[in-house]
Amino acid sequence: MFPSRVSVSHAVRSCSPLLALLVTTALSSTFVRAQSQPQQPSQQPANPPSDASPEAGGPGGDNGVIALPKKKDNPDSAPLPPAPAQPKVKNPEGLTNFSIRVDVPEVSVDVGVLLEKTGQFVPNLKPTNFKVYENGVEQKVVGFKRVEAPITALLLCEFASTNYNFVYDMRNAAWSFAQQLRPQDYVAMMTFDMRTQIVTDFTQDKRQLYNAINSMMMPGFSERNLFDALYEAEDRLSRIEGRKYIVLIASGRDTFSKITLDKILQKVKNTPDVTIFAVSTGGALRAMTEGGPGMRQEMRDLDYLQADNQMKTFAKMTGGMWFEPRFVAEMPEIFGDINSAIRSKYELIYHPSDAKQDGSYRKLRVELVDDEGQPLRMQDEKHKPLKYDIIARDGYRAHQEVE
Repeated sequence: MFPSRVSVSHAVRSCSPLLALLVTTALSSTFVRAQSQPQQPSQQPANPPSDASPEAGGPGGDNGVIALPKKKDNPDSAPLPPAPAQPKVKNPEGLTNFSIRVDVPEVSVDVGVLLEKTGQFVPNLKPTNFKVYENGVEQKVVGFKRVEAPITALLLCEFASTNYNFVYDMRNAAWSFAQQLRPQDYVAMMTFDMRTQIVTDFTQDKRQLYNAINSMMMPGFSERNLFDALYEAEDRLSRIEGRKYIVLIASGRDTFSKITLDKILQKVKNTPDVTIFAVSTGGALRAMTEGGPGMRQEMRDLDYLQADNQMKTFAKMTGGMWFEPRFVAEMPEIFGDINSAIRSKYELIYHPSDAKQDGSYRKLRVELVDDEGQPLRMQDEKHKPLKYDIIARDGYRAHQEVE
């Protein structure tokens, strides 16, 4: 502690005058220096002032500077407010979750366009060249592509002992068909007389098919139950997925089938994805005997005309082709046309305007048009008009909705 004024005066009075003068002078100097130095506080204040500016505006103290609010360095990076919580929906007690599925019907139509004179496939057609009508109503084509792929075919042959000319024609036709096959093709062979017989199951080995054809030498029966055999063939092929073909080589006549013509036509119409190519046998024999005298010959000619009509109908209903060769030399060309028609097609896909799944039969019609919507006309290099055939199914049966 520094000395007070009272203690200084008492010290002066008790000393000699000279000593008192010296002491007084020294004490006065010490007191003056003590008064001129600032007093150091003994402890720190509770809330010391801070030079840092506060985050918010306003003075930092009673005598401090005014602090301005700080700006964010990147205002765009400010966090967004949280999204509202997804409302939770709880089913009533006893009710489980379920989903709704809507099936949009889709129809695929294979269309072959062949020149009438040569049977050649017409390439380079565009989607705008096709018009598809279902029950007379034009449909919008949503898918289009050219298809050329391996085939799955059943060779259905009449093997009956009526006349060896028919067997001879059948064997030549079957052999010509086998020569057109490719390694990726699947082919089976079934023969019929009064009953059917599977000669070889589906195979990619052409040697099995050649051996099966060579084994058919002497037929045992003369009956030709064509309708029963075709019904069974359609029934077997309906279990195989994808596009299938029946190559029917027969006279076209039927003797004792349990199935009537109306029933087999209904079966052919209702079996999807099966195309029939029909080849009539006995053409050479018929050419020599047709129009002969006698009632028996006239009845025979009428029977064969009816047989031809049946074979043609089977093919036309499924978008196939019918042939009536007279000579063996015609066989390679015929099966070349069949091979081209099977492998080269245009596939058209549309969603029917009538989307009801009622199991009804829908009639189909396909037309070719030019860029102006007029019927398409073709011509050869000499500017002569070319006629063409449009090969497609004449209808299909809609799916039956399950109640």
